[in-house]
Amino acid sequence: MNDQANVAVVGAFVLALGALLVAGVLWLAAGLGGHQTMVAYQAVIQESVAGLSVDAPVKYLGVDVGKVHRIEIDPQNPLQVRLHFLVAQGTPIKRDSVAVLKTQGLTGIAFVEISGGSLASPPLLAGADGAVPQIPFKPSLSARLENVLTSVLTNLDRVSDNLNALFDADNRAALKSALADVAALAHTLAAQQAVIQAGLTDAARAARLTARAGEQFGPTLDRIATSAQAVERMADVARSASARAGDTADAATRSVQQLGSETLPELARLMAELNQLSASLRQLSEQTTASPSSLLVGQPPPQAGPGETTP
Repeated sequence: MNDQANVAVVGAFVLALGALLVAGVLWLAAGLGGHQTMVAYQAVIQESVAGLSVDAPVKYLGVDVGKVHRIEIDPQNPLQVRLHFLVAQGTPIKRDSVAVLKTQGLTGIAFVEISGGSLASPPLLAGADGAVPQIPFKPSLSARLENVLTSVLTNLDRVSDNLNALFDADNRAALKSALADVAALAHTLAAQQAVIQAGLTDAARAARLTARAGEQFGPTLDRIATSAQAVERMADVARSASARAGDTADAATRSVQQLGSETLPELARLMAELNQLSASLRQLSEQTTASPSSLLVGQPPPQAGPGETTP
């Protein structure tokens, strides 16, 4: 009887302890005995959500703020996935906040990361019709790498196709012929190595002679420069003399102009008076010759013409 009573007591204790353990787990799962209000959000993603599962964590700048509630194909566009997740009330999700799909460590477990918006941005709230607010989703790092690799592989395929088109049979034959010509030219140059070396030696000798001639031409060039300076000085003297001759010619021209404008009119009037005086003297001489007494009695009266009477 004592053994059976001990077993019953132990069993009752184990059951009570198990019930307490289950209650404690449920209490901890419920948020340490308190009920935390959650707010529903959604996001549309245009990439694969492999590794993301329901109840996956939702983080805000690395802090756990909620969990993924539902994952479904977008009924409006089958090429994208619609995520529904619950976030703790009071999380500062703004209108310019964005969500991104990330993986944790090497395990590949995916979660949703929400980055904070600017301080001036208003909070993201439900619409007037009660629609669940939607957080913009940006491509994840793996998606961006996949897009870059896809673009690189596309470019490599294009380059490969261009190279295949470039090196077709005809172009390969032409390239082979060109390489053969280059090889023949190389052999020819190798055979003429002595001649080329001699030519280079002659060129070096000619360069030295040219340098020496240049050194000898230096004094000659200096003398030519000195002569040029002397010629330039003579030109300056000639210009000065020409300027003085021009001034003298201008003075002579002004003198001639003054002679023509002042002296010649006076000389013309003097010649006219001399002509009148000469005519008077000639008339007096003729009168004296014809009648010497006219110097004393004056000029005789003129002879009466036909039909005239003498006064």
